[in-house]
Amino acid sequence: LSFPSGLTHESHKKDVEQVYLRCSEGSIEWMYPTGALIVNLRPNTSPASYKHLTVCIKPFKDSAGANIYLEKTGELKLLVRDGDRSPSKVYCFGYDQGGLFIEATPQQDISRKITGFQYELMSKGIASDLHTVSAPCRPCSDTEVLLAVCTSDFVIRGSIQDVTNEAEEQESIIHVGVNKLYRQKNKVFQLTGESGNWRGQIKTLLECGVKPGDGDFLFTGRMHFGEARLGCAPRFKDFQRMYKEAKDKGLNPCEIGPD
Repeated sequence: LSFPSGLTHESHKKDVEQVYLRCSEGSIEWMYPTGALIVNLRPNTSPASYKHLTVCIKPFKDSAGANIYLEKTGELKLLVRDGDRSPSKVYCFGYDQGGLFIEATPQQDISRKITGFQYELMSKGIASDLHTVSAPCRPCSDTEVLLAVCTSDFVIRGSIQDVTNEAEEQESIIHVGVNKLYRQKNKVFQLTGESGNWRGQIKTLLECGVKPGDGDFLFTGRMHFGEARLGCAPRFKDFQRMYKEAKDKGLNPCEIGPD
């Protein structure tokens, strides 16, 4: 969603505009911001479910010209300060904590300024999976792996071809060669080259210390702002074992066919 240039109503620098968004994900772009915007997220779900939602925003890399606040009943809490250049930083809050108040900052010149960010609404359970603070790199239990197979946005069998570490963003990019694609929500994993091999990239935290290695893994995870984020990733032979044990006991939560 883009807004017209603030230069078109220079005499209304104190104006506050209300915006209502129905989509569960999208982006906002405000050129030459003046005055303020109140962004109301109104997803097409039952209001009773709102308390179970988390809102996440990811500012554009060159976003500038306004401060972004969390607002509730007239009280403001600063989320993103104008000029904050934290790369790829994501800010999350409970839907019931308030809405977004975007206030233009005074400018000394008329140089090009665009305030913008992506946003996503998700269930609190999914958000905590993506932004867990405690032991983010710990291995998943058998139960967690089997559940991840059923609920993840992507599930693949593959190998680690290479790992690129991005120190500034505190992230690692895992370059994956895909041997079998069970599921993907977006087309992150695609056929490449004349050989017809499936490949893709998965992001995880730098502190997890992922390195290239031999053998196949079962990669699971979720899509977040258009990127694949790593969830549970056991060695494939370990997944086969736990899947068979659960199936023999009638406890596997869903069928996937691990061979």
